[in-house]
Amino acid sequence: MAQTTFAYRVRDTQGNIVKGTLDAEDKKLVASRLRQMGYTPIDIEAKNAGTLNKEIRIPGLTDRVKLKELAVFCRQFSTLMSSGLTLLRSLTILVDQTENKALARVVSDIHTQVERGTSLSQALNSHPRVFNRLFIAMVRAGEASGGLDQSLTSLATMLEKQASLRGKIKSAMAYPVAVLFLVLLIVSAIILFIVPIFKKIYASLHGTLPYPTRVLISVSNAAVKFGPIILGVALLGLAGLTRWLRTPQGKATWDTTVLKLPIFGGLMRKTAISRFCSTFSALLRAGVPVLESLEITKETVNNVVVARGIDAMSEGVRRGEPIAGRLGSQPVFPPMISQMMTVGEETGALDAMLGRAATFLEDEIQRTVEALTSLLEPVLIVILGGAVGSMVISLYLPMFNVYKLVNAGGS
Repeated sequence: MAQTTFAYRVRDTQGNIVKGTLDAEDKKLVASRLRQMGYTPIDIEAKNAGTLNKEIRIPGLTDRVKLKELAVFCRQFSTLMSSGLTLLRSLTILVDQTENKALARVVSDIHTQVERGTSLSQALNSHPRVFNRLFIAMVRAGEASGGLDQSLTSLATMLEKQASLRGKIKSAMAYPVAVLFLVLLIVSAIILFIVPIFKKIYASLHGTLPYPTRVLISVSNAAVKFGPIILGVALLGLAGLTRWLRTPQGKATWDTTVLKLPIFGGLMRKTAISRFCSTFSALLRAGVPVLESLEITKETVNNVVVARGIDAMSEGVRRGEPIAGRLGSQPVFPPMISQMMTVGEETGALDAMLGRAATFLEDEIQRTVEALTSLLEPVLIVILGGAVGSMVISLYLPMFNVYKLVNAGGS
């Protein structure tokens, strides 16, 4: 096999960046030789690959690490550690077999930091965009207890469940969003292109058009005349709404409103409570202190209303009250969760009880999503047919009276 010249960028044992070239058959051989030379690879690219083969990196898009990829990373990391491999050796293997290049670069940097004496949790903390406080806290607890592989296994399981749950909700929402987009596209095409054609035809027929047809033509005239202005206002409104939702007040208002919606509100509530139970359970099982666990869990629920309930729990714990003592006064938490946590705390099996609650809620969410999907399909079909059908009928109504219109024009 012909050899190719590869340009590499590596770190030496002192942490300095070293660049150079090396001839080999493929990237894996280059990486292997560089490690034998005592270097930690950062980037390896074919020198003569050309512009077409060069990786295009878009900040915020190509550098993203998906939840599924992070779950796979944890599962592989846990397997390597439980097999008896050292931490550095495990990280070395992970750099090679991690498919996401952004994540591979992060793992390579973590390997370098650990090699220089930094703890794994501290190295992870230098990449907050990839590893959140939950991840770092569980790794830190695993390091302290000597059960890093178990902590990584728990993380992998939790991330896999979250990815699965998120995927189910997205798949349930994809269908209605696609149908509504299709309705908007068809209606816009009819108003902007089809109605003006019929308008010219009916202009030659003197007489009074049916009321629905006149309304449709008026809407078409306004859309054609003020279309760019309407589109601009809509885009500005969307941008303003997005910016407002990023503010604390906007986020709180949005979360409160969403939870009050029929059907969807219950689904979002169950999702947030399920995330609370699974995260809190995993942190307690890993040995993270209760107050720190509650603080981290509050950041992961992604709902201001649920976060306020967790704040109330934290305040009660600080005052010496039971963990679930103030949960009953928070309407967002179902009574079942409060009772299960109380029993778990009394029996010393709070983490296990929270895990069962999370599993129960995940099953409830799955059933709700399935029911919602089966309900939305016929409803959206009716909406699509009704919107398009009513416009078509409005356009063709004058045809039923065409002879009267012609006679009126001739007289």
